[in-house]
Amino acid sequence: MTAVPFARTGHRRSEVGPIELFFDLVYVFAIIQLSHLLIEHLSWEGAAQTIVVFAAVWWGWNYTAWAMNWLDPSRTPVQLLSGVLMLAALGMSIAIPSAFDGGAWLFVGCYLFMGILRPAFMMITYRGHQLAANYRMLLLWTLLAGIFWVLGAALPLEWRLGLWLIAVLVDYAAPLTQYRIPGIGAAPMHQWDTDAEHLAERNRLVFIIALGESILLMGGTIVSHGQLTLSLALSLIVGFASLFVLWWNYFALAGPDTHGGNSSTGALRSAYAYAHAFMVLGAILVAVSIELRLSHNHLTPAIVLVTAAGPLVYLVGNLLFLRSRFGRLARSRFIAAAVLVVIAIAAMLLMDHLPVIVLSVAVLAVTAALAAHTAYTTSKPSTHRRSAQA
Repeated sequence: MTAVPFARTGHRRSEVGPIELFFDLVYVFAIIQLSHLLIEHLSWEGAAQTIVVFAAVWWGWNYTAWAMNWLDPSRTPVQLLSGVLMLAALGMSIAIPSAFDGGAWLFVGCYLFMGILRPAFMMITYRGHQLAANYRMLLLWTLLAGIFWVLGAALPLEWRLGLWLIAVLVDYAAPLTQYRIPGIGAAPMHQWDTDAEHLAERNRLVFIIALGESILLMGGTIVSHGQLTLSLALSLIVGFASLFVLWWNYFALAGPDTHGGNSSTGALRSAYAYAHAFMVLGAILVAVSIELRLSHNHLTPAIVLVTAAGPLVYLVGNLLFLRSRFGRLARSRFIAAAVLVVIAIAAMLLMDHLPVIVLSVAVLAVTAALAAHTAYTTSKPSTHRRSAQA
């Protein structure tokens, strides 16, 4: 079997290269664009559009991170590949606000360009190896989903959301079906030689990017007010605390230790490709809710729903992560989710009489308690990495 010229090898395989960090920078812009898309379309349709666009943005990042799991980031062809993919991701990000208007073709074109270039590069680089066959099946699934992406851009606007939702479902179903196409082949998860430490680090970094976008949104909102009043300063402190406890909870759960648990490729796929999609989306929703609460003096149904949805979506990712890596579910996450639902219902009923800051503090109390509990349970030697039981 021939040698692979650009493959990761040796004890440095798990390192995240500078080109990978550079690639991630474009997703600071992408996440800001996603946040603004939801803020400017606070409706059920706007939420659905944001989710579909986020799903495409996340899948573009996710498949690139997985490809870099096998490629040496210090090699020039790999760096050039990353640069081209970064440019396409920038094009997608620019098109986000108008993806359901005149920017559909730019969004779809850049997304499919990334989806075709990555596997084509991997098939050429790993020709004669199992990974090339795997990426051939991945490419076929991408082309299948691409039919619906293109139809959504080409047909009248009222068809777009439904067709793009089908495209997202096809894209996300591909790994779950082992990339199987009857009569052609499959690429089962056990045939993908995956490095857990590299994937964990890549996902930790993109989660920090999502939190960083929250800081940018929050700071921009404060500056736009022109004057830092006492009430605004209090809201700023509560908003920052909300971001800090989200960071605290995440790193108590998913970092920095990646040892232990199930490290099979199937488990890593669920923990990072899927679970982290929910956690990053949750972080984006938290950022949107902070911006809304900073810029509004009174609660609205949309503000209440987004404020509760952020940590709830994040907790869904937590549960999937724990289930994938450690085979258990966390009672603490279910309890926190139930309390958040009760808070949201109470806020909806008392919306006309409840100050915005009270809702903010109530949600913060729940997430802070969960973060402290997670940090405590994971720090005990006898319960190391068994927070799923608590």
